[in-house]
Amino acid sequence: MEITTLNPPAPIDIMSEEELDKLPFGAIRLDRNGTILSYNRAEANLTGRDPRRVIGRNFFTEVAPCTNVQAFAGRFREGVERGDMHTIFPFRFDFEMAPRDVSVTLFYSKNTDSAWVFIRATADVN
Repeated sequence: MEITTLNPPAPIDIMSEEELDKLPFGAIRLDRNGTILSYNRAEANLTGRDPRRVIGRNFFTEVAPCTNVQAFAGRFREGVERGDMHTIFPFRFDFEMAPRDVSVTLFYSKNTDSAWVFIRATADVN
């Protein structure tokens, strides 16, 4: 008898859009190419962007090009390529907005072959 191990889904993987909207921090789900699949209400409130206008667009090149640097997009690409990513780092968003310092968490889900970007304002982290 062959024994296989299953990766149980992370709680975030099975949340509905309504549940994602209740999170107190920005949550963006990306496919392995960086295309936005989910964009929650907290992130919409932080950026002033309508989720319907960003879903289906590339996060790194179309929505937040300030993230298309090694410190952010590079980490994303490396983690997706490895199929393993859970990293937290500070970042400054400054595209079409007043500069905002945040804490970013990148998490790759093998269950959904997608990556999550969690964003908290630095003031919320301390």
